[in-house]
Amino acid sequence: MGVWATGLYSGDFALDLRSTIAAVAKLPFDNDRLVDILCESEAAAARNPNDTDHATFWLVVADQFAKRGIQSDRAQKTALQIIDSGSDLQTLEKLGMKAPDLRKRKKVLEEVRQRILSPQIRSTPREVLKAPQTLLMHTGDVLVYPTFGGRCRNPYFVDQNKDRMGTATPSWQPDSWSAMVIVDSGRAFDFLAWYRPLTLIHAVAEKPTLYPLQEERLWCLARPGTSTSSHFKRMGIEKIGAVAIDREKLTKCLGEMRPGISAAVSDISLANQLSVGPYSSKARLGEPGNLASIKPGRPFPTILGLRQILADA
Repeated sequence: MGVWATGLYSGDFALDLRSTIAAVAKLPFDNDRLVDILCESEAAAARNPNDTDHATFWLVVADQFAKRGIQSDRAQKTALQIIDSGSDLQTLEKLGMKAPDLRKRKKVLEEVRQRILSPQIRSTPREVLKAPQTLLMHTGDVLVYPTFGGRCRNPYFVDQNKDRMGTATPSWQPDSWSAMVIVDSGRAFDFLAWYRPLTLIHAVAEKPTLYPLQEERLWCLARPGTSTSSHFKRMGIEKIGAVAIDREKLTKCLGEMRPGISAAVSDISLANQLSVGPYSSKARLGEPGNLASIKPGRPFPTILGLRQILADA
């Protein structure tokens, strides 16, 4: 049955959605608004019954809400309808799940059904953000950070010696540097902070300084990400200055950029975006200044020199 398994949280989509719900549940909105936000973040799965993740979406939302004591008639009703109609089992059967595993899945769904019908009763109000997340970085900030062969540190490890790519690989030890410029930043729903970095495409031996970075160097536009203050510190990020970004020049050189709402809602770490060459492959980079070269498999636009996007250049 390939990547499909019997547990509700056996697949990547369900696991990612669970993390998204954990982030969204912190927002100080009513329960119906929380469901709307989740639907917006996974529109295809939430709204299209023919999407292979449709059933998983509503089952996970209803299950997580029940566990967190968040009441949503919409989520509960939709999930129960999926279970009672057998649509989840039908989808999995079409995807190749065999009869023994379908029987196991049916038992899982019955357990989910019981949890949905008997949600946790909260003894205290749901903990929510009382204030917007602090913006640790702002548009125009120039920052540097250490790398190991171009790979930034994994901030989820408190002990950097545990940051390994495998049991036989050496632990992360800084041997080079990279730099980034925050070209856009903001807060999703006025609460969840996100940042979009422009990074050097290749690590350098010496710690960069501000003015040499404005010379002709190749930079790559990364996807948006989030960061906590503890992750920021563990990654060794340091601000070395700031530049004025010309939004019109930025768009002309690197294309239209959507706000990082999805990254903020899904709590996608900025660490996922900061590794550079030689660790990261150049094959995924577009040709400098050529937006026509951006396509599937080569999704990251590049520029030669920061002056192309600076307001005072």
